[in-house]
Amino acid sequence: MPPTLASLVQHSALKLTVRAGEDRLDTPVRWAHASELTDPVPYMEGGELLLITALKLDAEDPDAMGRYVKRLVGAGVVGLGFAVGVNYDDIPEALVQAAREADLPLLEVPRRTPFLAISKAVSASIAAEQYRSVTAGFAAQRELTKQALAGGPEGLLTALAAQVDGWAALYDASGAVVATAPEWAARRAGRLTSEVERLRDRPAPASAVVGGAEDRVELHSIGTGRRPRTALAVGTAAALGTAERYAVHSAIALLTLTTERSRSLHAAEQRLGAAVLRMLLAGEPDHARAVAGDLYGGLLDAPFRLLLAETASASARAHASGAVPVAADAKPGDPLADLADVVESAAARSGETVLVVPDGGDRLVLLFVDGGNAAAACVRYAESLETARTGGRDQQPAESDDLVLGLSAPAGPIAAATAYKQAEQALSVARRRGRALVEHEELAAGSVLPLLADDAVRAFADGLLRALHEHDATGRGDLVASLRAWLSRHGQWDAAAADLGVHRHTLRYRMRRVEEILGRSLDDPDARMELWLALKTTATAGPATGPSGATSSS
Repeated sequence: MPPTLASLVQHSALKLTVRAGEDRLDTPVRWAHASELTDPVPYMEGGELLLITALKLDAEDPDAMGRYVKRLVGAGVVGLGFAVGVNYDDIPEALVQAAREADLPLLEVPRRTPFLAISKAVSASIAAEQYRSVTAGFAAQRELTKQALAGGPEGLLTALAAQVDGWAALYDASGAVVATAPEWAARRAGRLTSEVERLRDRPAPASAVVGGAEDRVELHSIGTGRRPRTALAVGTAAALGTAERYAVHSAIALLTLTTERSRSLHAAEQRLGAAVLRMLLAGEPDHARAVAGDLYGGLLDAPFRLLLAETASASARAHASGAVPVAADAKPGDPLADLADVVESAAARSGETVLVVPDGGDRLVLLFVDGGNAAAACVRYAESLETARTGGRDQQPAESDDLVLGLSAPAGPIAAATAYKQAEQALSVARRRGRALVEHEELAAGSVLPLLADDAVRAFADGLLRALHEHDATGRGDLVASLRAWLSRHGQWDAAAADLGVHRHTLRYRMRRVEEILGRSLDDPDARMELWLALKTTATAGPATGPSGATSSS
């Protein structure tokens, strides 16, 4: 520990005597400094033992000494050493009384003890403390390295917690706790998720101190990239000392090395995953299995889902419907990186295999086990995006609002290309509807009519029916309503005429007029289909069916 006033008093060679402030002798001493200035405060940093002979002080004036001592205490001076037998045979009572009133330790220095001896004692004690701290730091570094090699991050955290006499926790890229030491610290570490997420948004290296009623926690980002992938929390009862600081810095360095090594391995795995995906989309599942080996083989043994994630800036891109060119070295934007972190972290916690492949700079292809934790994490992430877009902005970074996701139905290796097309279709619908996520199963189970909510489709429908609307606007008959009624009744004249409240001959006349105006035969099933979809897509001039739509015959 650093030198204290008590350790100086107990130093047998110094022969110091305590004259005031006996209850403050445990105060650490940063340095010993001699000054005869009447006001040495401008030259003090705090923590000094000030040594004086009162050469220029009126040490017998109570008011002057009261002001002098008060200024010393305000500057952070921890003690005052007075040399007797130089200018005063004894410490003046005025100074003793002022020190007692201010509770400032006052030490009597005998004439035979030079100030230099006191300075040397303080310096030697500080040097010894620094040597002990450095030695302890190197010992801690060796132990942490040994535990990291033998037990991985968990072993390193255990050793670090012992070194700092506290607890330590490691967080993954999503802010979830992945390891703690001791185990009881898991609940404490879990309450810091929001602070870890804020730290993660800052460029590495970043750190923060979180104070609480329980302990003092330091948070440190791990990694050298712009977006740290992990974070370390260290909780202690008080601020870290020099030796403990060495231990924390060593742990950060070791975890950074592990992270960077993991990042390199991740890049290699991603390139392998890109090759597996190419083979699957090319209809070569056997070759894909051979390349996947143990790394991705488990993913191909169970039904999987294929997810396409795209930023809004990519919405104008045209993608091929077959095998896509996958850029394994592409760097996805922040929203895509966030999604990848969430899915990969969820998969790692449950021991699942997930394949994440960048497709250019604004798309991401993901394969994960159907019904697994990664799939659930993806759905939760999409729900958080929807919440952010509908008002809960503080729950998700604004940059992630740019993301749209399309999810295929469950598939196997043979149907990977089909799954990719399904994901693309779902992605297109999600983009059109302004949704964060659309599953292909929604499209298969729903109606095709919502898919017509597209500007191009509306324009086609308006153009197809424009001539009929213009005819009806002249008051010469209700051709649009008649066409709708006739198509809804599958061309049954009597039923459609009854719905309209007109004679069937009137309806036949109107349908001939429709054919004449459009220049198309209603016997053509394609024409019927296009007209029906156009009527469903556009706003019409009256109700679809029923007697209320009746008009006078033309």
